[in-house]
Amino acid sequence: MSANVKSYAAVDLGASSGRVMVGRVGPDSLELTEAHRFPNRPVRVPEGLRWDILGLYRGVLDGLRAAGRVDSVGIDSWAVDYGLLDADGALLGNPVHYRDTRTEGVAEKVWATVPAEELYAATGLQYAPFNTLYQLTAARSSDQLAHARRLLLIPDLLSYWLTGEQGTELTNASTTQLIDPRTREWSYDIASRLGIDLSLFAPLRRPGDAAGVLRPDVLEETGLSGPVPVTAVGSHDTASAVAAVPAGGERFAYICTGTWSLAGLELDAPVLTEESRAANFTNELGLDGTVRYLRNIMGLWLLQECVRAWGDPDLGALLLDAAKVPALRSVVDAGDAAFLAPGRMPERIAEACRVLGQPVPGSPAEITRCILDSLALAHRRAVEDAQRLAGHPVDVVYVVGGGTRNALLCQLTADACGLPVVAGPTEAAALGNVLVQARAHGLVGDLAGMRGLLVRTQPLTRYEPRGDTARWREAQARLAVG
Repeated sequence: MSANVKSYAAVDLGASSGRVMVGRVGPDSLELTEAHRFPNRPVRVPEGLRWDILGLYRGVLDGLRAAGRVDSVGIDSWAVDYGLLDADGALLGNPVHYRDTRTEGVAEKVWATVPAEELYAATGLQYAPFNTLYQLTAARSSDQLAHARRLLLIPDLLSYWLTGEQGTELTNASTTQLIDPRTREWSYDIASRLGIDLSLFAPLRRPGDAAGVLRPDVLEETGLSGPVPVTAVGSHDTASAVAAVPAGGERFAYICTGTWSLAGLELDAPVLTEESRAANFTNELGLDGTVRYLRNIMGLWLLQECVRAWGDPDLGALLLDAAKVPALRSVVDAGDAAFLAPGRMPERIAEACRVLGQPVPGSPAEITRCILDSLALAHRRAVEDAQRLAGHPVDVVYVVGGGTRNALLCQLTADACGLPVVAGPTEAAALGNVLVQARAHGLVGDLAGMRGLLVRTQPLTRYEPRGDTARWREAQARLAVG
């Protein structure tokens, strides 16, 4: 390998699978290969839904062994969830899954102390029942929290096991609803009013900060030769994915697609208005002082759950059949929390159509088309609302993440938004992870330089909008009436 090309391991954990990717970065080259992929299967135990965190750590170690020699390691994952450690640094039970039912009805208790309007004005975070703040409130009387001396978000927990050093990376911390997006520090007032002890959290880290080196036993386990540094990246996978949006200017929207769709804008400052709160937009923190102003949409979770219920049919054939189904025959609100829980997704989507007085999709192709039309419609609404609320017009929509493989969804999103869609890269979170590590080690420049390298090296597909957007407006009106 050339002396000016370095290798970085990106540990990228999604809600359904984890992977260790190796990025090889040079002054004008960027290659990403998969070293190891492993399932992420939550486990339902008598006390609720839990993450198999030891299985994930095993997957990370196996992945680092498969990766071979690397110059650094970075970790990103989904947001909000955490592990609790005792005074000796030992884990107190498996981390609770964000889809667990323990936060049902908790938000109302929080709002009785800090009204929703005040909470948003202070933290800028959209309402989601599983935000860390609500999880901690739900756990207030638990023995685990009583015995806890440290709380580590999932990427920080894995980093701690690799290095023995503790920290709280900022982009992920901003999803806890305990960070002030203006100061980019903890919101001590909110935490105090809600009885949340911020000393549980390790000191804040920023993307690019050093996070320790692999411990000797980890080196032995993985066959790596030390020292191997661990670098803090945008440890919320969406922060890493947005860093890998191959945009050339400021007038763009992005949609990070996967289990969730995160649709919005990259801004210099948060939007903390009451209108923004009512529209359920969030202000999460990104690289270099940026704000990820976005809305959470249920995403391809809807299709994943249906495919699981149908016995895992061939997805390519299913999408070809869905493309033949008449457009916008039936749509549902893809942001509806009613679709959050797993199980019986085809029946629940059919029932939602029935309640809305629309034709009820019956076949897998019809239900799939309903889902994709509904996601495109939700993308349209989020992109339109974000522009209006932030006063930030856009000319193009970038779609990154797993949904870039779904050409029908990308085309429908272009049609719905009435804007060109540029799709790619697929492994955006891993690429953003790699590029932050490379930047920390002096191999690439600023955020614009990172994105320029992506444009030069990654395959991108452009979708032009077809027809006018009137039929999409009509479909949106159907949901509004419902």
